[in-house]
Amino acid sequence: MAVSSEYYDLLGVRPDATDDEIKRAYRRLARQLHPDSTGGDAEAEARFKQVVVAYEVLRDPERRARYDRFGPDGAGGQGPGADPFGGGGLGDLFDAFFGMAGGSGRGAGRGRGGPVRGADAEVVVELTFREAVFGTHRDLTVQEHVLCTTCSGSGARPGTSPIRCPDCGGSGELRRLRQSILGQVVTAVPCQRCQGLGEAVPSPCTDCSGEGRRTESVELPVDVPAGVDHGATLRLSGRGPAGPRGGPAGDLYVHLAVAGDDRFARRGDDLHAELHVTMAQAALGAVVSFETLDGEEQITVAPGTQTGTVVRLRGRGVAHVRGRGRGDLLVNLVVDTPTGLDRAQQDLLRQFAGARGEAVGAATEGIVARLRSAFG
Repeated sequence: MAVSSEYYDLLGVRPDATDDEIKRAYRRLARQLHPDSTGGDAEAEARFKQVVVAYEVLRDPERRARYDRFGPDGAGGQGPGADPFGGGGLGDLFDAFFGMAGGSGRGAGRGRGGPVRGADAEVVVELTFREAVFGTHRDLTVQEHVLCTTCSGSGARPGTSPIRCPDCGGSGELRRLRQSILGQVVTAVPCQRCQGLGEAVPSPCTDCSGEGRRTESVELPVDVPAGVDHGATLRLSGRGPAGPRGGPAGDLYVHLAVAGDDRFARRGDDLHAELHVTMAQAALGAVVSFETLDGEEQITVAPGTQTGTVVRLRGRGVAHVRGRGRGDLLVNLVVDTPTGLDRAQQDLLRQFAGARGEAVGAATEGIVARLRSAFG
């Protein structure tokens, strides 16, 4: 699959750029486009959001690899026009990268506390050729974080509750004032005591050790739509691992591996196959049975058919995964030259060739006849 270059173009780097090159490009663009630097220019702010989304994907090796293979959806991205902050504002992500809230102190009073979203998970599902064409249902069994039912995700022992973190006051981060080449800035780091959640758990739940989640074997039903192809990815939103302390679940990415078929080759939504016919059938015409994925079909072989003639069976191909209907089945006719002819059959063909004025090879005696002649 070709590498999607959209995120690389946003940062002005090549798809084979190193991590340092990506980071430098992002720093340069962020300084240029951040609202504190552009005076609130709406166009610059929109582009800044796109740049941030691109950087958040490309800075992570695993997400970058998925993006290179499957594009923004496979990387868990939201597309360059989406708001990557979930309503949290531009200042928060600028703080996370530069360790500051900007020269104006924008965002300095905004807390980061609250439940953290769970990580995304991936699984590979193998499908038969027929399952990919017609769709199927699978019940997947995966090991992942689920909400702890003992503490209902709070992380606190039953009968107790989390408290506001005394170290960060519930903000989830600790800030320090420092000087930089950009002037006076505020450094923000996650609070170690509450892990950035803003809440501390004095009496942790014994079943989940205060995590609010635990690892279990989970059965997930998955409906695979008709028409999927090898390498396609299904994104199941909110069906990945649960976040800590009641945080929302991440997404589950289901990568599909489709097996090949001995009889059919897929090209887009069309199927291609071969049908061998005899020389007599090709010359005189015939109706021949052919087993499609939908069952037996009768194919009419026109008189005088040559090898390479294609018969199109409409609507017998692969379902259009993003629309109605199906592709076609194209049957390539192959005329077989007869072999292993006995003497009578050879004579008939020689008579046929003679009637058409066609030159053919001379008749040859079989080895038994030659032996008889030699010793007779």
